[in-house]
Amino acid sequence: MIKYFYAIILLVGIGCKEKNVDFSGELPLDQKDFFGVFKSINLPYSVSDTNIDKSADKLVIGLKAFLQFFPDSALQPIMGNNRKFILHPIGKIEKQVEHYYLMMLTYQKKKKLVVFVTDKKQNYLASKELLRSDKQDEYFHTLNINKEPTFLLSKEKSGKENMIMFSRAGWAYNEGSFMIVINDSNEDPIKTAVVNPIDTFSQSNKYSGDYLKDKKNYISIRDGKNVNHYVFFIHFEKNEGSCTGELKGELKMKSTVNGIFSENGDPCIIDFTFEGNQLFLKEQGSCGNHRGIKCYFNDAYNKIKRTSNKGVKTNK
Repeated sequence: MIKYFYAIILLVGIGCKEKNVDFSGELPLDQKDFFGVFKSINLPYSVSDTNIDKSADKLVIGLKAFLQFFPDSALQPIMGNNRKFILHPIGKIEKQVEHYYLMMLTYQKKKKLVVFVTDKKQNYLASKELLRSDKQDEYFHTLNINKEPTFLLSKEKSGKENMIMFSRAGWAYNEGSFMIVINDSNEDPIKTAVVNPIDTFSQSNKYSGDYLKDKKNYISIRDGKNVNHYVFFIHFEKNEGSCTGELKGELKMKSTVNGIFSENGDPCIIDFTFEGNQLFLKEQGSCGNHRGIKCYFNDAYNKIKRTSNKGVKTNK
């Protein structure tokens, strides 16, 4: 009987020891213990700026514990030099290539929802602020995460005649950083104008230039590292603006007239075909991270040229 009593005490002691993990960071933490506190998030997931803490764990992770697994640079774009905050785990999204860890950062009664991305071995890749509780801009802010995952940030407010004014931006992780893949709004077009991130790049190679369908559907192609390599930016708005797409990437020529966009970790594949002054796009892979679900990159564009005093005209 005494033997069984000591066995029970021993098992209870082991269980307590396993549960009492020190997350202050004053002691070395096991990787399994640290990442084990993040529970899998059921997708799709939705949260607003007024209830960021709805899924946050009560467990407090000390900054020193966090820095055992993430570099300080992961916090710099989010908190600047401020390190007086508390971290709470929210959950994780595990994909085949990347893992996404959502955390809530609280400071002075303010809250931020942040995502940190790692590879399968928990090596840090990128971070992004998704939502915050202290924006004072008359908008209602929400975050929706789908299964890809795309992080859709939305803001809404009542406009004239009770019309709901909205802007939505979808972000997805790709090759070391987050990039915008959805951009939709019914607000002032001047305020929501699309910015071409490669507009000022060199365009001396054969296929470099701008290809236009109309002012809301275009492709910019610029010089890459050699004559068979280009960088490009695509923006389109189809179905009367209800479905949009954007993609910035690299184009590699397979032949004198055919090129391809294909990147490791991205299921999206797009074929480029140059015929005279026309460019034809054909989507081959799954490009849902970069566009709406009811439209595709498939289309034809005409190359344009700019003159110093006559504006833009189409090449014939």
